[in-house]
Amino acid sequence: MENQKEKKVWFITGSSRGFGRIWTEAALERGDKVVATARKLSSIADLQKKYGESVLTLELDVTKPDQVKTTIIQAHAHFGKLDVILNNAGYSLVGTVEEARLDDVRALYDTNLFGTLSVVQAVLPFLRKQGNGHIIGVSSSLGHESMPVIGYYCSTKWAYEAIHESLAAEIKAFGIKVSLIEPGAYATEFGSPESLKMSEGLDIYNDFKEQFVNGLRNMERGNPNATPEAIFKVVDAEQPPLRLLLGDQALPSVRRAYNERLATWEEWKEVSNAVQGN
Repeated sequence: MENQKEKKVWFITGSSRGFGRIWTEAALERGDKVVATARKLSSIADLQKKYGESVLTLELDVTKPDQVKTTIIQAHAHFGKLDVILNNAGYSLVGTVEEARLDDVRALYDTNLFGTLSVVQAVLPFLRKQGNGHIIGVSSSLGHESMPVIGYYCSTKWAYEAIHESLAAEIKAFGIKVSLIEPGAYATEFGSPESLKMSEGLDIYNDFKEQFVNGLRNMERGNPNATPEAIFKVVDAEQPPLRLLLGDQALPSVRRAYNERLATWEEWKEVSNAVQGN
């Protein structure tokens, strides 16, 4: 383990609510310094009053690449280094594959995927010069399985997983670490209007969606305030994991999804093998 008394400097997107807010305050409470960002500066203004010089609050819309670059430059200049880059900004699009407008799907990807890529690409030159750093992406257990009605959200996390896995291999030689945090179901504000966009509905899906939403309401949800210690263990580890599931429901769900896939591939392996062409 690294020296945990060493103060780290965090750069966190989506600091205004949910996990982003909880982890921002937890890092500050343990004595680290944080560049907290959000689309509306007013939503994180109280952090400056509470934590003073330990926090720098900046307005950031991750869908604006030029603003991302400017914000990263300002953040690095302010504290002189950036140790942990935690990409947390994101939201969900609720609607079936048929219902969702393509413009809404593009907007979802602009935030959930391309916004993160903008941050990663902007910060890498600084981390390479430092010779260290830790990029952490907030994915989801739904980066390994998909659900109806929120399939487009799940797809952003599938892409997120693949890109970060490639990134980890590409930048390892520079001393930069990569980790994916994959929460299961938690009682955050992720279901609030600020974190959801609803597609215009088609009547033919009403019953199906009602059953799905009722199922979500009855899901067991974890306490998000219990999660900071897991995040600290990841950022303080000399050899952090590429992936960390959060909550005791995530692993059983992911294991079930992969077991089903493996069973299908095994069932069809003769068909697969027969077309190798050798």
